[in-house]
Amino acid sequence: MGCVSGSPDPDPVPAVSAVPRRLRRLLVVLAGVVLVVAVVVALSLPSTQNTVVDYGIVDQVAIVGLGLALAAGVVFLGRSRLDADAAGVRVRNLVVHHEVPWTSVRAVRFDRKAAWGSLLLENGDETSLHALQAVDGERAVRAVEGLRALHAAARANDPVRPPLLYDD
Repeated sequence: MGCVSGSPDPDPVPAVSAVPRRLRRLLVVLAGVVLVVAVVVALSLPSTQNTVVDYGIVDQVAIVGLGLALAAGVVFLGRSRLDADAAGVRVRNLVVHHEVPWTSVRAVRFDRKAAWGSLLLENGDETSLHALQAVDGERAVRAVEGLRALHAAARANDPVRPPLLYDD
């Protein structure tokens, strides 16, 4: 697996990127519903009869602003992303970012009944990959296969580990 007379590697493993597509679509629709409800509530305020409180334009603007903030928060939930190349994996879950080199990854996992994939690390930890969602079907399968190919290519020259009595 080397370069002959300066030619590039004959079959480099392509980089992998993944985002939760179905979740993002669902969240955009949900954010739209939240915003529409906020606008409807804001527009219905002047006709509300209440002997204690008198609603005005400021209240309407505040409700629409609150609806915008809630809609933005709903869309924010779908910002998970995964990017991997020969150097390693970059994972962005909701607010946590991980950059993991392939030397730290023991396996790429996607269990049969799991909602999303994960990386099993050499130190025994596990990092969730929220960008690889089971509901994305074939896209998630291709991404997992690509991650496993990148992992195998990166770890191809590692020394063979001695067998363990109990290997997880």
